[in-house]
Amino acid sequence: MKITLISPKGPLYRHRGGIFKKNLRYAPLTLTTLAAYVPPELNATIEIIDEGIEDVDLNIETDLIGMTVITGSSMRAYALADHFRGRGIPVVLGGPHITLIPEDAQPHADSVVVGYAEDTWPQLLRDFATGQMKPRYDQAPNLSLANRPFAKREMMKKQHYLTTHVFEATRACVHSCDFCVVPTAWGLKPFLKPVEEVVADIKQHWARKIIFIDLNLIADKDYAARLFEALIPLKVNWFGLSTTLLGKDIQLLELAARSGCTGLLMGFESITPENLKRSLKGFNSPAQYKELTTLLHKYGITLMACFTFGLDSDTPEIFMQTAKFAVDAGIDLPRYAIVTPFPNTGLYKRLELEERILTKNWELYDAQHVVFQPKLMTPAQLYEGHEKAWKYTYSYSAMATRYLKSRIQTPVWWIANMGYRFYSNHLHDFYNCDWILGQLEPQKDLIKMDQAVAS
Repeated sequence: MKITLISPKGPLYRHRGGIFKKNLRYAPLTLTTLAAYVPPELNATIEIIDEGIEDVDLNIETDLIGMTVITGSSMRAYALADHFRGRGIPVVLGGPHITLIPEDAQPHADSVVVGYAEDTWPQLLRDFATGQMKPRYDQAPNLSLANRPFAKREMMKKQHYLTTHVFEATRACVHSCDFCVVPTAWGLKPFLKPVEEVVADIKQHWARKIIFIDLNLIADKDYAARLFEALIPLKVNWFGLSTTLLGKDIQLLELAARSGCTGLLMGFESITPENLKRSLKGFNSPAQYKELTTLLHKYGITLMACFTFGLDSDTPEIFMQTAKFAVDAGIDLPRYAIVTPFPNTGLYKRLELEERILTKNWELYDAQHVVFQPKLMTPAQLYEGHEKAWKYTYSYSAMATRYLKSRIQTPVWWIANMGYRFYSNHLHDFYNCDWILGQLEPQKDLIKMDQAVAS
């Protein structure tokens, strides 16, 4: 049996024309994890294709295709699935988008996997081998991440990635932010891998610089403390994701720094408290963002802070207010996104009820297109303001100001910032979803949206 696992391309990372290439891309973990879960008794040959680095051979010969799908890549996934099924090759679809809205994907697949696939993927493959594959497999009710095989990272073409040393200790989150896919897709209970298994996974690769892709590494603070303690002897440097609540637990922050934390991504989301309350992220405090940035720098931790534009309290002034704030605060890598109502999230349901969803073309659901009617501005103002914030923040003068304010001044700082400068100056060129929509011109599209809303 031959199994082909595919990660469909999206506008951010894609072979031949994406914004980011090797210099800012780490190897995805999902497909190598699925490869590890293939039951050994099937004696299967496994092939992994990441469309971010290579093309998919449409004439490929295989027995079964599995794809992991996010909303922004779902139309590409559906197109590939329809093509391969037309050739008589069964297709399985899974991942966040499928978990959010399985009924959307079902017509394009022989089977869909909803939720985490630790138990369902091996069962699906055994069923397939005996000709009994079901149309849908749902996450096991008593899912555990313990005693699972390690991801087969050696299957990735490591020369195309910044690193393949990507690890995961936890899944899900304890917060219910209404724009986030996590509460809808996976609930509020964090899943925890045994600390000793995480450490063993790291040790087998002799990794010294690693990335944790956990959505919120401190969702369970007791677990996080145990993990950080166990990392100290490994003498690693690591980057991960955390909420701003880490700044309110100095003991845990100190432990994170001792464990080798050199960088964190945090969702600041907005400098407007009303937006945060409405989004159920009231634990963020804009008044403390500068203090938190300084605190992280004190412990040698760089900050990638994410801001979201288009929330209901945002006016056309918010873009430059936020960009100037990010520069003044000395944030190492500010990132901006357009709020996106991913299917069946709390935000999506509210906007749909208010008849503010402008399109259900999932190709545009990538946090860089406007797919809904903002409350206090036009879609065009939201798109243009978001682009303006990126360009201001990554102008040479703004970069120099942030550099001088940061206590962590290294060559890597400049390399990362120059990468985002390139990104900020090419948003209009690359966020065009050309394989589906032709050469999309966002400004003209948004003008049409404005006219449609006005009429």
